Amino acid sequence: MSRTIFFEVEILDSKTKEQLCFIDKVEPHSSVGDIKSLFHKSYPKWYPARQALRLDPKGKALRNDDLLQNLPVGTSAILYFRDLGPQLGWTMVFLAEYIGPLLIYLLFYFRVPYVYNHKYTLTSSSHQVVNLASACHSFHYIKRLFETIFVHRFSNGTMPLRAIVRNCAYYWGFAAWLAYYINHPLYTPPSYGKTQVKYALIIFVFCEAGNFSIHWSLNSFKCEGTKCRRYPNPSKNPFTWLFFFVSCPNYTYEVGAWVGLSIMTQCVPVALFTFVGFIQMTIWAKGKHKTYTREFNDYPNLRMPILPLIL
Repeated sequence: MSRTIFFEVEILDSKTKEQLCFIDKVEPHSSVGDIKSLFHKSYPKWYPARQALRLDPKGKALRNDDLLQNLPVGTSAILYFRDLGPQLGWTMVFLAEYIGPLLIYLLFYFRVPYVYNHKYTLTSSSHQVVNLASACHSFHYIKRLFETIFVHRFSNGTMPLRAIVRNCAYYWGFAAWLAYYINHPLYTPPSYGKTQVKYALIIFVFCEAGNFSIHWSLNSFKCEGTKCRRYPNPSKNPFTWLFFFVSCPNYTYEVGAWVGLSIMTQCVPVALFTFVGFIQMTIWAKGKHKTYTREFNDYPNLRMPILPLIL
């Protein structure tokens, strides 16, 4: 009968190299997440989401599902701890990011006091496109909030509080900037009038429907364990057929919706927000695409990260 070999785990501060914790009789199939939980018992203020454990002080943080017996440490492991700071779960992160733009935009739309000249306080624009843009902007973020609560499936991952402040500054700041110009009393309607607004609205509605369809499809996409054993594919829903051509059609539709709003309002801040968002979503899409091509040998060669046949 074989005897179980237990591990000893010593946790050091990554900066000072001071010993913080020593854990003995750790079972070999214990995960890094299990070790974080044991460490948390000794230091309650450092809950698992705040912890980064490394094999080297400046190395890459270990994954929670990494098993102790698979690490190159022998039976006496030395791990280096770094405090990641206060964390928030993904649901709270997205709620904070999306509620702000929704409310901030409406402050400018209703022209509350001190936003514009006092003679325009609580007045409304005579341009119908301003009302339509407000409805579209509000719908976009209400949809995002709905998806955050009822559609998206989040892992147990978290985001540092300092990163949330940065993200909120981005979303809230851009919302205030574009809302200021669209709802300004001197705002000039699009050059091609109702025709331009009509086609822009069609683009916006189409892409919002497509974005929601992709999110719903991904929500229904079942994974086993910590990794998906297959990649997303088109379904009977025509909006998901974009999966034939790109790895992240949700980003494609997202960019398309903002392109529609940019055309509708003919407003430079909206176009700039669309461009910056496109760059960021392209980075995310390329990362996801690279993961798919690395993990699946049969991944379709025709698919691009975000733009069909182009990018």
